[in-house]
Amino acid sequence: MLNITDLGKRYRGSDRFAVDGVSLNVKEGEVFGFLGPNGAGKSTTIKCVAGILPYERGTIEICGVDLAKDPIAAKMQLGYVSDNHAVYEKLTAREYLNFICDIYGVGANDRKTRGEMYMEMFELSHAWDSDIKTFSHGMKQKICVIGALIHAPKLWILDEPMTGLDPKSAFELKELMRKHCEEGNSVFFSSHVLEVVEKVCDHVAIIDNGGIIADFGIDELDEIRANSSLEDVFLSLTEEQEGK
Repeated sequence: MLNITDLGKRYRGSDRFAVDGVSLNVKEGEVFGFLGPNGAGKSTTIKCVAGILPYERGTIEICGVDLAKDPIAAKMQLGYVSDNHAVYEKLTAREYLNFICDIYGVGANDRKTRGEMYMEMFELSHAWDSDIKTFSHGMKQKICVIGALIHAPKLWILDEPMTGLDPKSAFELKELMRKHCEEGNSVFFSSHVLEVVEKVCDHVAIIDNGGIIADFGIDELDEIRANSSLEDVFLSLTEEQEGK
């Protein structure tokens, strides 16, 4: 679903790479957690995958399509929720979701069925024709999540998706992530809520100082769950990096 090889990204004016040599693979049917302290390179990596940031080195393949060679075809396979709830606030919820559906070629029946299902699920049915600028922080996060799912993408990319969500919506989102993968799709998400990552993920990678410092498959995660906690492992590994 997602194959990143030797990714390198350096911001203009900086003498160091924000992301340096990152390689990882997200398989079909997998919930992949991407962890790291602030400034480690998580959001930079995710923005490169989403096609928002250019990168100097490496390759990114989404469902077998090289992002650099065919960005439109690659982006058609993914749904993205940013960490800053970026959305067109002058549109109503209905206008925004129709806009997203137009971009991805979602038919009238599918957009109506999916839209009604997700709006009801996230308790936004009352806000179909309200301007998004009137939404609360949590409501904006919900409409971003719906916009990233309504075209049924193969790969769902979430950057800190739980931020601003009430407990019920956070639960619904976790259920959606698992259901999405059970249907043969994949989820790649970052989070600071390690308990959530530990519970829902099949695979976890930890990034620090721009590079991958740990990569745990399902067997390693089961061992961590049995003997310790992901939080303990995360703190130990990142503290080791600080000492280097």
